[in-house]
Amino acid sequence: MAGYESLLHVARQVALDAADLVEEGSRRTVVVSGTKSSPVDIVTQVDKDAERLIHDRLAALRPGDGFIGEEGGRSASDTGISWLVDPIDGTVNFLYGIPQYSVSIAAIEDGRSVAGVVVDVARREVFEAALGGGARCDGRPIAVRPVVPLGQRLVLTGFNYVAEVRAKQAQAAALLLREVRDIRRLGSAALDLCAVGAGRADGYVEEGLNPWDGAAGGLVATEAGAVLRTRPGVGGTDCYLCAPAAGFEEFTALVERCGFLAESGEYSSP
Repeated sequence: MAGYESLLHVARQVALDAADLVEEGSRRTVVVSGTKSSPVDIVTQVDKDAERLIHDRLAALRPGDGFIGEEGGRSASDTGISWLVDPIDGTVNFLYGIPQYSVSIAAIEDGRSVAGVVVDVARREVFEAALGGGARCDGRPIAVRPVVPLGQRLVLTGFNYVAEVRAKQAQAAALLLREVRDIRRLGSAALDLCAVGAGRADGYVEEGLNPWDGAAGGLVATEAGAVLRTRPGVGGTDCYLCAPAAGFEEFTALVERCGFLAESGEYSSP
């Protein structure tokens, strides 16, 4: 635990430095420097600058650790610890000036997250967790919401950048909307997972995340009392499901019935 807390301290320090850079970049004209999986899956120069800053700070503070960044930064680990980094999670929001994007940094050991920090750049909230140590927001412990009936649950989701997958997700989301209080598509998977952990939402489902999208936010959610699992999604990639532990199986059954998962059957209202 003590070792994980020291990793958490490093992640927090570096994430806040990167958030400063991203916040400064938001005040200037944002330049799109390329695309990735599709023409709408963009990367900006600020994404690249933030990843370089994070890489260099981590290398100075933790020499020998590995590094995997969304924008392509890679280095092998000599210590057993690697850092999984999303310099701006919610780049489209960042481009449009929508204040819902984050810096996400997680320390990985033996394939699992052991420390993670997600900084909401616009609100300056800091979500953090170390494995076995609980989750916090701005230093205060957080916990998932008490479980309520499905019809009273607020569910967060997101959509893939590939049009064919997005169309299938949209059909499933339309069916889900009939069964829950409401759905929200906010645009940052890391912040969505933290929202479940902080009791600001009752569930989260999204297909097509990359490992860096959920590494830190997923640890925050699970340390706050949620369950996070992946299942094969209807679009052919992993679908992430997250909800408070006590209501997770019921939420999973609903998601499957609505068509988010590859093995989902024909929809029928309960």
